[in-house]
Amino acid sequence: MRVLGVDPGLTRCGVGVVEGVAGRPLTMVGVGVVRTPADAELGLRLVAIEQGIEAWLDEHRPEFVAVERVFSQHNVRTVMGTAQASAVAMLCAARRGIPVALHTPSEVKAAVTGSGRADKAQVGAMVTRLLRLDAPPKPADAADALALAICHIWRGLATNRLQQAVAQNRLQQAIAQHAAGTLKTPQAPNTRQAPKGRTA
Repeated sequence: MRVLGVDPGLTRCGVGVVEGVAGRPLTMVGVGVVRTPADAELGLRLVAIEQGIEAWLDEHRPEFVAVERVFSQHNVRTVMGTAQASAVAMLCAARRGIPVALHTPSEVKAAVTGSGRADKAQVGAMVTRLLRLDAPPKPADAADALALAICHIWRGLATNRLQQAVAQNRLQQAIAQHAAGTLKTPQAPNTRQAPKGRTA
């Protein structure tokens, strides 16, 4: 499984690609930051983020995109910028038919460090350890993007198992209903025409 993690932001949008499966060592494929100038017009900044993410999608061909879920903060302006960058990332993935998953910061922290209240330094340290890197990725946005990808790989296995269990349960219920004669099967439409009446 190859996942592109996106830590959305207008000035710095962290991006990181991780490959592997849950239960086995993971590998960092790439990490970086898409930057936009703070004094540029908003529309141009969003275009720059789109172009940056598209370049990462072209180069690394991820199977999934994991984006940090925007949550409420006291600084409304910061939240709006983060939400706009997040929407751009989801749009880029959806346009290519790549599944998108949203993970909250506490989910990511808990998955990577074991604590939903871990600080950025702890997240960076665990990302470094899990991916066997020489040093924590800089800036912190880049490390957070890798953490998102790791979180999705680990949580994705549990999600897939849950979906499989639900599907299996529905199949068993359908079989039981069919055996009991309570499952209605769709009837084919009647295409035969009624005989025309005789005319005098």
